[in-house]
Amino acid sequence: MIQWNSLMVFFLTVFVVSSLARGVLKGLNIRHLRRHGHEIPEEFRGEIDGETLAKISRYTLDSHRFGTVESLFDDAVTLAVFLGGLLPWLIDRLPVWEEHFLLTGLLFFGLLGLASGLIGLPFDLYRTFVIEKRHGFSTITLRLWLIDLLKGIAVSSVLMGLLLSAFLTLLRFAPHSWWFWTWLVFASFQLLMIWLYPIVIAPLFNKYEPIRDEGLKEAIIALMAKVGLKTEGVYQMDAGKRSRHTNAYFTGLGKTKRIVLFDTLIASHTAEEIAAVLAHEIGHWKRRHILKQLFFMEAVSLIVLWIVSQLVAWPLLYETFGFSRPIPFVGLLLSAALFGPLTILITPIVSATQRRFEWEADKYVSVLTGTTTPLMSALKRMARDNLANLHPHPLYAGFYYSHPPLTERIARLQEFECKKVS
Repeated sequence: MIQWNSLMVFFLTVFVVSSLARGVLKGLNIRHLRRHGHEIPEEFRGEIDGETLAKISRYTLDSHRFGTVESLFDDAVTLAVFLGGLLPWLIDRLPVWEEHFLLTGLLFFGLLGLASGLIGLPFDLYRTFVIEKRHGFSTITLRLWLIDLLKGIAVSSVLMGLLLSAFLTLLRFAPHSWWFWTWLVFASFQLLMIWLYPIVIAPLFNKYEPIRDEGLKEAIIALMAKVGLKTEGVYQMDAGKRSRHTNAYFTGLGKTKRIVLFDTLIASHTAEEIAAVLAHEIGHWKRRHILKQLFFMEAVSLIVLWIVSQLVAWPLLYETFGFSRPIPFVGLLLSAALFGPLTILITPIVSATQRRFEWEADKYVSVLTGTTTPLMSALKRMARDNLANLHPHPLYAGFYYSHPPLTERIARLQEFECKKVS
């Protein structure tokens, strides 16, 4: 039975305040859009019209409303699980942890993951087949959606099963140092996935083939060669069979990269614009942004795991949520529930750092190609094609935007070009 003590009060206070903060930020963003959504920003004059702005407003409002409903439902389910005694009830029906540590841990997390996935299915269906289709983005069929779902379950079950098995084994046989070895295993796994994902996992879901435009391919290879990068290949991905959204990325460790362009991007952008987008990605590599982010995440992970290692032996943590005795892997989940909502405090700091990285990568486009004009053109086209919100509330953007708001981004690029001329 749960205990209504100071720790429970702390949990509920942090949870409610975090949820309210997220709700207030969404509300501010919606109100700001309703007030200014009809205004064409100076940077987009001649690029979009009133009809496009109306589409942007409808898409953003639909997405926000649906996201709010989903968040409220998730919060209600979370409270029901942690306050309703469902976790102790589940543990009581599983084999004893000390005797069957792998089986018990895998069943515990597996059943919770299955329940979470089933609860999320209706929301994913509605988002994909109602909201995204209503606004002209989703092109996926129900059959393909189901195939993706089954493949995703299979892949995640294998990968998470292996990671959880390693974690549970360390927890059982290295009770005082498991946090360090777990961090080492997970960090190694992340590095492995950087190499493995594009060549093994991604092709399970999408078709990759060499791009057909030889001129574009040669331009990309020449661009990469300017900074001493080699290409494992330049591929186009059949993103259009799922969505009309556009994107491009490159992956790979070291100086050999695999370039991937969405077929939707190739169809809607000029070769100059695509080269500018890739020059921006090269800027991230050249300025070591990926490496810095990786080091930051690993440092935070190490600190968090050490803190959790102190909490999993705390009897009050288990008593508060209705457990009769400490169970280390359950303590991991309880610690996440207790302190997870506090991540909202560092969210704006992380977002601000990411936006600074984006600006540095934008400027590097000029270093590599001599101009940012094609990048500005690409950003405007992406904004129009993806119905990006051109009027986010500054506070909302400050918290959640990993990229500068598009009007601000283009204005800074225009100012940057003017300074170059003068």
